[in-house]
Amino acid sequence: MGISLAELARRCQAELRGDPGRIIERVATLERAGPADIAFVVDARHRAQLSDTSAGAVILHARDAGLFTGNMLLSQNPRLCYARVAAILHPEAKPAAGIHATAVIDPGAVVDGSATIGACVVIEAGARIGTNVVIGAGSYIGSEAVLGAGTRLHPHVYVGSRCRLGMSCIVHAGAVIGSDGFGFAQEAERWEKIPQFGRVVIGNDVEIGANTAIDRGAIGDTLIGRGVKLDNLIHIAHNVEIGEDTAIAACVGIAGSTRIGRRCTIAGQAGIVGHIEITDDVHITGATVVSHTIREPGTYSSGAPLETYQSWLKNAVRMRQLDDMARRLKKLEQKLSMFSEGGKVE
Repeated sequence: MGISLAELARRCQAELRGDPGRIIERVATLERAGPADIAFVVDARHRAQLSDTSAGAVILHARDAGLFTGNMLLSQNPRLCYARVAAILHPEAKPAAGIHATAVIDPGAVVDGSATIGACVVIEAGARIGTNVVIGAGSYIGSEAVLGAGTRLHPHVYVGSRCRLGMSCIVHAGAVIGSDGFGFAQEAERWEKIPQFGRVVIGNDVEIGANTAIDRGAIGDTLIGRGVKLDNLIHIAHNVEIGEDTAIAACVGIAGSTRIGRRCTIAGQAGIVGHIEITDDVHITGATVVSHTIREPGTYSSGAPLETYQSWLKNAVRMRQLDDMARRLKKLEQKLSMFSEGGKVE
């Protein structure tokens, strides 16, 4: 069942140019879109394809309206407009409420009647499952854990004891919330485990990607603020605090007790050492190593850019020579300084 462009424009707060009665059924790429499809263009690389597309409509930035003669939804934020259109045309199906026959739920747990509990789910004593929560097959909810209203867990999610998720969270398959932090005390050649008895506390509207692991606090809590978005394969160590509306891409590692501010972005494969603070509105580029506190908003990088192998070999040799070169340069500067002052240069 489709929807008219006029209705899409109204619901997505976009400007419509073209046929308001055109019925749109799905989203598609510019190359594959047909008369019942809507596509979108967000960067210059795809603008050249506009002349060849058969899409029934295209989402464009308002400044690009002159590049297309067909039906358009114009927005100052075309990516956001696309997200809203896609959600309208492709809504995620909500499974029917109920508890699967193979689920194992402790009598001391509280499960709202509107919740959906999948096959082989385990819910321990004292856990509280809110209204319209969906728990996918094979998931585990520890004792006294709390899932807020409207939260959805995909299959095989682990939520440890006493951990709390707010309302309208999404947790993808394989995520682990509340595993033990990496805490050990050394005695001679052996390591002795330090008990980890804090929690993970997650705010409303948080999304957590597949196979991401968030460790419980050692004593206090690991805190994930409202609106945080976490990609796949991220590790967040014990007692980390992440501020509201921060987004973190895949394969990032954050060591223990780090505090990250609000509205930050951290690109893939970045590494952040422990016990530091990152202020609000900081943007970390891919593969950057953050080794000290950042007190000023802005963009920070440390990864070396790509170069040819032969060039990299030459530069690697020069890197090993930097200390010697710096010492020689310092001596040369001292001699030049003495010469400019009329002194004797040896």
